[in-house]
Amino acid sequence: MVRIAAVAGAFGRDLDFDLQRVATLIEHARRDGAGILVLPDAALGGYLADLRNPGPESLPPALAVDDAHVRKVVALAAEMVVCFGFCEADGDHRYNSALCVTGDGVLGRHRKVHQPAGESMAYAAGDGFAAFDTPVGRVGMLIDYDKTFPEAARALAVDGAEVIAALSAWPTSITNRAPRMAQDRQARLFDLYDQARAAENQVVLASSNLTGSLGGLRFLGQAKVVGPGGDILARTWSKAGIAIAEVDVAAEVATARRVLNHLAERKPEAYG
Repeated sequence: MVRIAAVAGAFGRDLDFDLQRVATLIEHARRDGAGILVLPDAALGGYLADLRNPGPESLPPALAVDDAHVRKVVALAAEMVVCFGFCEADGDHRYNSALCVTGDGVLGRHRKVHQPAGESMAYAAGDGFAAFDTPVGRVGMLIDYDKTFPEAARALAVDGAEVIAALSAWPTSITNRAPRMAQDRQARLFDLYDQARAAENQVVLASSNLTGSLGGLRFLGQAKVVGPGGDILARTWSKAGIAIAEVDVAAEVATARRVLNHLAERKPEAYG
């Protein structure tokens, strides 16, 4: 059994403030016995303030993988598996990236592949999806818009991931704002994608997200842990908090695949 924790919380440009919040969340998750904690995308430095025209002066601070702030998160993680997002600097390029770490170092890295309109002006795109081994099992990561595409989560499941960490900085609808969060189109899609990606791949999915506002964007929250049948095991709704569920991952995945095994029963030759 492992306790899986997914965070909904606010993070911005102040890296020291972000680190303090990360430390507090890790402490709370450790107190609750979490084996893996999934923080939001952009937990260090915040997300873009404008998706239509992200000017260079408003971009998050870009950090190398060996930056002192990243190393601090590694140290804070200690025995826990912690996934978090940040703006990665690599030479002349910036990437919307996520790392999965323990106190021993980096276990896995993902650079966001799928970019909504405007984001390509701020970030280069990643080029693949790969799972990796951790103390809590084999894990894969998605960032934001990646989970809109079934092929992304499927690639991770085919690579053996039984837990998918979906880190987001997912805002309410920009083009069709609703008076209430429950009526927002993006809020509905966020939940739909979380449940569909878990159910179609018969994996456990831990979905984190930002809360609050930055620039013209208002973030949804709605962190959750979803079982391999698509059932929501724990959630935060739109408020900040930690959704925690205790799951026997291997047993739950095996049970879900006992009669209908989606990965084994694929017909790739028919898909074109």
